[in-house]
Amino acid sequence: MELFLHYLGLPYLLRGIGFTVAVTALGLAGGVLVGLVLAAMQLSRIGPLAAVARGYTVIFRGTPLILQLVFAYDALPHIGIKLSALGAAGLALAANEGPFIAEILRSGVLGVERGQSLAGQALGMTPSILMRRVIAPQAIRSIVPALGNESVSALKNSSLASVIAVDELTLRSTQLASSTFDFFSIFFASGLMYLVLTGAIAVIQLIAEAALDLDREHATRFARLLPWRRAATAAIPPTPEPAEDPVSASTPISASRPGNRSDSTDVDSGAVATIDPAHATPRHAAVRTAFERAQRDALLEHQLPSVQITGLSKRYGPQSVLDGFDLTVRTGEVVVVLGPSGSGKSTLLRCINHLEQWDAGEIRVGGRRLGFRVDGRPMTQHDIANERASVGVGMVFQHFNLFSHLSACENIAGPLRWVFGVPADEAERRARALLDRVGLGHRADALPRHLSGGQQQRVAIARALAPNPRVLLLDEPTSALDPERVGEVLDVIRRLALEDGLTMMISTHQLRFAEQVADHVVFMSGGAIVEQGHAHEVLRHPRHALTRRFLSMMGEDDRIDVAS
Repeated sequence: MELFLHYLGLPYLLRGIGFTVAVTALGLAGGVLVGLVLAAMQLSRIGPLAAVARGYTVIFRGTPLILQLVFAYDALPHIGIKLSALGAAGLALAANEGPFIAEILRSGVLGVERGQSLAGQALGMTPSILMRRVIAPQAIRSIVPALGNESVSALKNSSLASVIAVDELTLRSTQLASSTFDFFSIFFASGLMYLVLTGAIAVIQLIAEAALDLDREHATRFARLLPWRRAATAAIPPTPEPAEDPVSASTPISASRPGNRSDSTDVDSGAVATIDPAHATPRHAAVRTAFERAQRDALLEHQLPSVQITGLSKRYGPQSVLDGFDLTVRTGEVVVVLGPSGSGKSTLLRCINHLEQWDAGEIRVGGRRLGFRVDGRPMTQHDIANERASVGVGMVFQHFNLFSHLSACENIAGPLRWVFGVPADEAERRARALLDRVGLGHRADALPRHLSGGQQQRVAIARALAPNPRVLLLDEPTSALDPERVGEVLDVIRRLALEDGLTMMISTHQLRFAEQVADHVVFMSGGAIVEQGHAHEVLRHPRHALTRRFLSMMGEDDRIDVAS
């Protein structure tokens, strides 16, 4: 025991720890840099870059580290690169760790739900903002444990540097044991030193995980410094809904578009619609009367087109999803798109927001042709993101797609800051006002996973409304909800349609809701329009056999009487 304790404090071995830590630090730092580059190359859409990265990964993951150490120390001098033993060990370890770290980073990025990226794109985020604000903050939480494990492996692998005479702990232990023949005590002491080092890495990993834990009641100093930080709130389980109507009946939900757009006004002005909401419908009426429909039709006839779709075609391989689709939506008009699953409804809405690239045809929003520059050349991904923000097309997805690392308030305020440049205090004020208007002011600081499905969808609607889009697209907004939550979401949408005069395109299977809010109904099948016209006429008196069959089947649940 005395010899064991003596070796633990022996300066000769302690200096070896310094070399071990130095090699490990060089290897990990270089490995992270190499891994970032390799991961970016593999995630890029440039085929040759991805191929080079994969080739590098195959070579360095498939050869022993000891050979790479010898190559760095003995072979590089033949091409004029002379490194010290410590430098060669750091270089070899970095080159070896790079592919493993790249796979950790890549798996973290790929592990973030696709819907998160779609939501960010729909809000006008450029690829760099999307990566920095949405993907990386979520990926890092799954990356940290794997990086901790890889750091421990790198520390243990540093012992192989002894083959090129790096005077690290293992080499010094071997030399000392060879001279004293006390192998057990020396290597036991050496093993304990390695255990202390790996234990330190484990502690650092646990601290990082705790700092990134969104459910902690008190945010750490480190967490507050993160660019994606969220407010420090306790994990609160879903609470019962307020008894009162979730949306204020006296105040429109929408407000003017923030940022430096040409059509922007004061954020709190509430000026949103071209059509006077007072002409839309009395607030106490759930369904428009014949007189009100005629009055509204007359108003809409004088409105300029908000969305113009001409000859739109989209294919997935041999399957045609949209086939020469034509549609015009006027400012202030509410268009409901009906059709069986697979008829192309979701693809149509995603094309309008340029989340899908179409094969032929043209889409104009506010007179502006989407996807093309003024000179007629196709836009880059960065240009398309800026176009989404400036054109003003909001999107509400059927699976909510809230950013899971942000609170309800931050889901709304964050994009206003990052995309539109709204000051932080103003963005938060607007976010909380919108949450109040959808009946969720009391859950502003809750994470999405602490909200019910209906609450999440209402937050998603508020987020889409925050920049006051010209057009709001809703892709089956109630299909992922429990039946008891459908009504609360439909009520919010109903008020937007009937009171705020917002231009909307809604894909839904809720026929009674469609009859209440729609000005125009489009029935799709096989990627084409089978029938379209005034909502009341199409829903009550369909002319096409496919429309009648669909409405009859869906009407069994919605209690819509369809004339045969």
